Amino acid sequence: MRRFRRTLVAAALAVTAVAGTAGWASAGSQQAVVGPPPGAGEWVADTVLGRPLPDPATASPREVALFFAGLSQSQCQELVRRHPLIVGNLDGAPVGLRYQGNRLALAAAHDPRYDRLAGPGHRILAFDPRGRGQVAEVYGELEGAEHVSVVVPGSDIDAGNFDRDSDPYGTPAGMASSLRAATGGRTAVVAWTGYTTPVGLGVDAVTEDLAKAGATRLARFTEGLATVGLPDPALFCHSYGSVVCGLAAPRVVASDIVVLGSPGMHADTAADLGTGARVWAAKDPSDWISYVPNVRFLGMGHGEDPAGPDFGARRVDASDARGHTGYFAPGTASLRQFAAIATGEV
Repeated sequence: MRRFRRTLVAAALAVTAVAGTAGWASAGSQQAVVGPPPGAGEWVADTVLGRPLPDPATASPREVALFFAGLSQSQCQELVRRHPLIVGNLDGAPVGLRYQGNRLALAAAHDPRYDRLAGPGHRILAFDPRGRGQVAEVYGELEGAEHVSVVVPGSDIDAGNFDRDSDPYGTPAGMASSLRAATGGRTAVVAWTGYTTPVGLGVDAVTEDLAKAGATRLARFTEGLATVGLPDPALFCHSYGSVVCGLAAPRVVASDIVVLGSPGMHADTAADLGTGARVWAAKDPSDWISYVPNVRFLGMGHGEDPAGPDFGARRVDASDARGHTGYFAPGTASLRQFAAIATGEV
């Protein structure tokens, strides 16, 4: 009976969304950014080394890593100088070389949205200027890190606003810096805004299309981390980001998948995710996500609540977190447990 009532609610919401908001929702619908960044054609056609360069659209991170392992330092520098945006976004390329490529690409962008990212001291592991912009920034020393975590954000996040003072713990940058501080600097944390997120509460937010594209990119990103010898990361997936992590779960390289404020992961149980990673879930009592029906109907909705008793995820105490973006606030039980997961203490 409970499931039947929820289905009726979901049906009403779906009809309302399609009939009453189709105009504004479709007008604001986001086009997922996929494939390699601009310049891939020029990279593939470049004969400067007298040998083929790995195609960013088809080469695996392992193939990319093997390619760079066979190059001299001067050859690497030549490639990053000629193709900074490609080298900066090649999963499997050396971390330091990616930082260098993205510094050059950000400087060449001449876009005030990226002024902070282009400043000194920022370690940018990925940068794609297409659409609203995508970025992955590293907090801490990634090379040689004993522990690695990746923050996967939800809606309304892009390269221009993934760090904001008005809501510090609702952004991937704020989450990443807070998590690193809570571990005493014992983990490197990547704030990964590597997919096109929904904007607002339109159809994009209640369907899986953007999450499916993001899942492919996330799986490849984590494969790239493993390829360069880094430990399997713990993924911290917020809100719509948990939909991305749920769809990526069978392919992603991760020790743990932690979801917080999740609308669902497109699975009925943790076992249905098809991952060997440990699955954790947090939802605080004041999070508005509790009002979202946990069903899938007519292509809308994201399924069961991962924090529910029947899903089978390990529970994270979020009893003193506040709202939808308070899980990483200093002093909360959720942040303390996140830090313990990130460092392998639990």
